[in-house]
Amino acid sequence: MTSTPELPAVSRSELALRSRSKAPVVVPQEPVYSHAFPEDFDSVFEGSSTQRSTIGCVIPAYNEEESIAQVIEGLLSQTRVPDVIHVVVNNTTDKTVALASQFAGPHEITTELGEQFTEVFVHDIGKNPDKKVGALNYGYSLVEGYDYLLGVDGDTIAENHAVENLETEIISDTRIGGISAIYTIDNKPFKGLASFLISGQRSQFAAFNLQNLLRGRNMAVLGGQFSVFSTQALREVMEANHQSTPWVKDSEVEDSLLSLQIKSAGYLTKISPIARADVGGMTTLSGLDAQQVKWTYGAIELMWPGQRGDTKGQPFHPNLRIRWFENFGMLTNLFVRLAFILLLAGSLSLNAFVFSPIWLVPIAMAVLLNLRMAFTMQSRTRKDVLFALLIVPAELYMWIRLSHFARAWTRFLSKKKVDNWAMQAKAEKGGGLGHWTPFVVTAAVLVTIAIIWMMLGPVVQSTILWIGWPIVGAVTVLQTLMMFTKLVRRQHGYKV
Repeated sequence: MTSTPELPAVSRSELALRSRSKAPVVVPQEPVYSHAFPEDFDSVFEGSSTQRSTIGCVIPAYNEEESIAQVIEGLLSQTRVPDVIHVVVNNTTDKTVALASQFAGPHEITTELGEQFTEVFVHDIGKNPDKKVGALNYGYSLVEGYDYLLGVDGDTIAENHAVENLETEIISDTRIGGISAIYTIDNKPFKGLASFLISGQRSQFAAFNLQNLLRGRNMAVLGGQFSVFSTQALREVMEANHQSTPWVKDSEVEDSLLSLQIKSAGYLTKISPIARADVGGMTTLSGLDAQQVKWTYGAIELMWPGQRGDTKGQPFHPNLRIRWFENFGMLTNLFVRLAFILLLAGSLSLNAFVFSPIWLVPIAMAVLLNLRMAFTMQSRTRKDVLFALLIVPAELYMWIRLSHFARAWTRFLSKKKVDNWAMQAKAEKGGGLGHWTPFVVTAAVLVTIAIIWMMLGPVVQSTILWIGWPIVGAVTVLQTLMMFTKLVRRQHGYKV
């Protein structure tokens, strides 16, 4: 890597004045690092502006006493420190305010880019019915005069060049309305069930990030975990949609809806190929279920034609194409697995099952694809490789994801009004048993089908097997071809 020359220092008073007046701070051009960046990103650094923008950081925090100190320390350790940091604490019942307040006040920081100044403010807005959305909008009102808003979740710790890399790209192209870091989860502290769930989430995040990177780095969702938004783009979104705030509370996935609106306003939504951040993962089945069901439910609401509540579905929006593929893929996975189990049980009951090695081909293809995904991870560990190689962990996690998929669609189609935010908060505290519902229902359905099967005559049973196996075989062949396509496609040097 090319060494970074020492840059001339700027006085604290001058930086503070420029930060508060929102005037650009001019710093010398940085050298181009010799990383093996994907070819389309090299030009960003070569043509980047020497003009420093202003960035206001907003951290919505709800019961984040375990992580909030590390999050603020991570921001203060950035090579490009945000000009101001607002911690907006809402509905909290723990020590988040006290721990965050230890960092309140001005900070003069010397980094490889020179001397920088920032100030940390902690706002306890008490009981807030709009939860995270309310905290984000409160924070926006404090930084709307800045060039960019950096949204950071209360459990997200970024690599120390993350803000610098995001800023460099977003100021290089005025068409970019928002840009997200690559997200993963640190799996080192976890053991047992938590380690298994974190490994599954790391693989899931990696696949989603890679999909977006390979789609021209167009990000379907500018996640609130660690993303930079152009405040000009947010103002245009508010005007175009007759909103008084950028985020609205009538969507289960406020970040997805805002991303659609930014895209519809004519801006690009991007993912950085090098800015990285570790987010908080779900370490319990109930917490993971509540989070994933909320995400899937919200995505379905945005995809669904027509209007549910105050949010109109946008089935043909370009940012939602990846969501359609995801849901179709999950439906196919659910059909193949359930159909295979039923046909296998039926064949064994008639002593008609004949094993064929060809059924090992899709399993081998899935293992190879999972292994390639593991080796695409920038911070892969032995746990990631074993998760992919041992087959069983990845298959178990797929069944867990299928339960989330089924729960979300069932809840959506039932039109039953549910506060998914409240259910997630309850689940994260260890409450609720709803995540077992899909497995109980599946077991009951399988028992019912078994009873019906035994009541059928041999001719009908043979006919069902004669029709069913070719259908499952054809779908499995198509799935295998899709996996092979993903396995051999170029990844352009991206690491997730």
